[in-house]
Amino acid sequence: MARCISVLGSTGSIGRQSLDVIAACGMQVAALTANRDAARMEEQARAFSPALVAMMDPAAARELRVRLADTDIRVAEGAEGLLEAASIPQADTVITAVMGIVGLEPTLAAIHAGKRIALANKETLVCAGELVMDEAQRHGAQIVPVDSEHSAIFQCLQGCTDRGEVKRLILTASGGPFFGWKKEQLAQVTVEQALRHPNWSMGAKITVDSATLMNKGLEFIEAMRLYRLPPEKISIVIHRESIVHSLVEYCDNAILAQLGTADMRLPIQYALTWPERTAGPATPLDLLSCPSLTFASPDYEAFPCLSLALSAARTGGTATAILNGANEAAVARFLNREISFGQIAELAAAALERVSVRQAPTLADILEADRCAREVAMK
Repeated sequence: MARCISVLGSTGSIGRQSLDVIAACGMQVAALTANRDAARMEEQARAFSPALVAMMDPAAARELRVRLADTDIRVAEGAEGLLEAASIPQADTVITAVMGIVGLEPTLAAIHAGKRIALANKETLVCAGELVMDEAQRHGAQIVPVDSEHSAIFQCLQGCTDRGEVKRLILTASGGPFFGWKKEQLAQVTVEQALRHPNWSMGAKITVDSATLMNKGLEFIEAMRLYRLPPEKISIVIHRESIVHSLVEYCDNAILAQLGTADMRLPIQYALTWPERTAGPATPLDLLSCPSLTFASPDYEAFPCLSLALSAARTGGTATAILNGANEAAVARFLNREISFGQIAELAAAALERVSVRQAPTLADILEADRCAREVAMK
């Protein structure tokens, strides 16, 4: 299998692990993008020799041009560079590993170019899932999820001939570092505590989302859009061990689960090689040494972000974009120590109350909802 890949967000956690998989599987790289880490981008560019690299930050792009002056690699910058990397003709697959709603327009560009999308940017489906899925169908673009939970569901659905056979999707959540804590205890959470995830090594924003359980709420919304199922057909369970990555229950009451270690390289590789499987770098699961598997219900009172996400999912329209934009802004403020852990949910709730929801939104409606929600959360 020969694939040529464009990696959007190559210097982040998912991007670096994607390059591990690409190297292990002997694939080619057409383009790489990052925000401002010119030093790491230089290393990646020299290792994989892409035709194009793009830096969102213009100063980083200028620095990178100097660093790569002895090569034939072209350096682009800004949103235009990101869009070019997403639609570069040499690539047949685009890994969207950039964080936030900035990933939406590049994903649409890749869809319009007919690429396979290895989707690791959850905001794309949270904010504009119906629009994105409709565009993918119109342009014949494949969307294969990279998130471990959605990859698990995708794998468990491979034998499903009719979506009507699905009784429900069951998303698993580790519960984050504060499983079992009550609302009063959570009021005192520090940034350092929130960034200590028990099972996964991730970027700061998604780690905080896991601590508030907002991440699982966003994945609930993703599942609705990706698999075209109503909210009543999706459930969430806490699974502390992060070995069962999600499950599908069928109408005959059979439940299929995908198990594995907490290693993102497995779902990344499956998104690149599907429908085939090949040997890869992911850590194997040893059933004889893994812990017992436990399951519990989420505590919606202690973790109101999860309730807010499920409510926005049921409202639909731009409600999910409002939720996402407010949450991104609130998490950034928490990481900057401007607000408390509990205020993340308060700011998201405020945005949902104050910003008007539009049904059947256009891309412009979605981007405007995001802007308004961030404005509320920043004030």
